[in-house]
Amino acid sequence: MADRVHPRDSPPPPPPPAPVNDETASESSEPMLTLATRPNPSPDKPVPPPGTYVIHIPKDQVYRVPPPENANRYQALTRKSKTRRRPCCRCLCWSLGILALLLALVAVSAAIFYLVVKPRSPNYSVDAISVSGVNLTAADAASSASLTVSPEFDVTVRADNPNDKIGIYYEPKSSVEIYYDDVSLCNGAVPSFYQPSNNVTVFETALKGSGVVLTSTVKNSLLQAQSQGKVPLLLTVRAPVKIKVGSVKSWTITVKVDCDITVDSLTANAKIFSKDCHYGVKIW
Repeated sequence: MADRVHPRDSPPPPPPPAPVNDETASESSEPMLTLATRPNPSPDKPVPPPGTYVIHIPKDQVYRVPPPENANRYQALTRKSKTRRRPCCRCLCWSLGILALLLALVAVSAAIFYLVVKPRSPNYSVDAISVSGVNLTAADAASSASLTVSPEFDVTVRADNPNDKIGIYYEPKSSVEIYYDDVSLCNGAVPSFYQPSNNVTVFETALKGSGVVLTSTVKNSLLQAQSQGKVPLLLTVRAPVKIKVGSVKSWTITVKVDCDITVDSLTANAKIFSKDCHYGVKIW
């Protein structure tokens, strides 16, 4: 605790006791009251008037209070920043809400369309195939040179549309190709036509190849497969179509069909031993 000091009008106090220990005095955190004495006057350190108390407070107990004008300015700036952020937050919330609403409407529309129309994928198969222009003779088999051929394929395709409320428009610019061991033998197109609902359409397409080079390896493999009566072929179809539901037509959709076919020979009377067609759609 601080010592009480009397004013200079009272009798002079006894001399202060000698300091016990400098470390003990420095560790004390309580304020001390001392009487201002009259040392020799100095311009840098003026002597306080009589009856004045000088209070010494440690630095760790000195608190600074900012001026009130700074506090008011800080509050004003805080209000401005909050008012600026509120319109941005509202715009973002409105955008997210509208996007969520649109997604919900699209999902509901798709669900209603599926329940009402009940769409089913069409089925495709190869019913017959006829080959000409591929002459593999015994002399060619013995030769190690490559062979150039110009094959022609007449392919009969069966398209089944099992949907009750969906019609299919087969558009131009389609492509049909036949491969053997990654070698394109011929190409052509699917005829343009409209297939109504619950309809089976059988159409023929003529595929031609010109100047197809068969390397010795491909030629010998083809000869061996034909001698065994099992020639594997791959038929690919890429056809742009439009779906019709009622009086509404869709945008152009690409139908992709890949058929693995095995025939006994590459002749006009070729017979199909096995066929497996895979169907896919490219919406955009």
